[in-house]
Amino acid sequence: MIRVRQPGIQTTVQDLGRMGWQHLGVPVGGAMDAQAHRIANLLVGNDEQAAALECALGGVAVQFAVGALVALAGRDVTASLDGTPIVPWRPFRIEPGALLALHTGGRTTIAIAGGIDVPLVLDARGTSLRAGFGGWQGRALKRDDQLPIGKPSPEADRIREHLADARRTIAAWGAGPDLVPAYDSAPTVRIIEGPELAALDDASRALLFDATFRVAPDSDRMGYRLTGHRLSLTTPREMVSSGVTAGTIQLPPGGSPIVLMADRQTTGGYPRLGDVITADLPLMAQLRPGDSVRFVRTSLDEAQALYRRLEHDLARAARAVRHRFAAGTDGEN
Repeated sequence: MIRVRQPGIQTTVQDLGRMGWQHLGVPVGGAMDAQAHRIANLLVGNDEQAAALECALGGVAVQFAVGALVALAGRDVTASLDGTPIVPWRPFRIEPGALLALHTGGRTTIAIAGGIDVPLVLDARGTSLRAGFGGWQGRALKRDDQLPIGKPSPEADRIREHLADARRTIAAWGAGPDLVPAYDSAPTVRIIEGPELAALDDASRALLFDATFRVAPDSDRMGYRLTGHRLSLTTPREMVSSGVTAGTIQLPPGGSPIVLMADRQTTGGYPRLGDVITADLPLMAQLRPGDSVRFVRTSLDEAQALYRRLEHDLARAARAVRHRFAAGTDGEN
């Protein structure tokens, strides 16, 4: 069991989303930064889909009633355990009664061995904030909420035992630099051209790929509104609603693009200018209000190659953790 001492701006229970329900209008949702979520879970011996905490911008404190194995992942994470600094992207052990404080971060995943043991709703445990279901009572966490933790895997138990035997709090190993996204407050993000890109006038099409946009303060898990430049179509257009996905760039009538994120709707009627590729979605997910972004074209072939490389690297990391902490091995040496 864990108790929330400080909930921060917005802390929710999230997994990798509700797949297979979009035809009924149910958003996928799930972790904003799926790569950070997956890696944090791997580091503590969980299945990648296991439910974890997602914290926006820090200011979170959680107290553990029992010993646990935990990992933090995200952009610009600073945290402490009973006042001692904690390194992100590595597993660390927590003793009963300890207080974990997350001071700063973008969208930080706190993964706990065994996962957050909330009920399955439509085949997933993540929180759907707009619909008010899933996660912990369908809402962001509040002070003094108490969340149950599932049973850790045998790998997680061995990792924690190795740390205890070595008299270490934090593991000497963790996610390598090739697994950690190149987070930045002003990234260049690759997109595949959308079906309505050609409907932009020439000046707006040039702006989309040459200008810098800023993330507006009213951005949220559903989408990021971009400011700084207004884009225009050659002629006004009425569209039938079409399918959208994470990373779809829509253009509302006001001319300020919106990049759809984890809690996006299932369909939309605005022109689709492009789609952020899966490999770069973590860079978008970790942007804060006031941060900036630039877009560059890429091909479907390159996007697929980057996706395959990412999946290969994650699978290799999962095998490495399993091998390191297989029964009868000494994982710390």
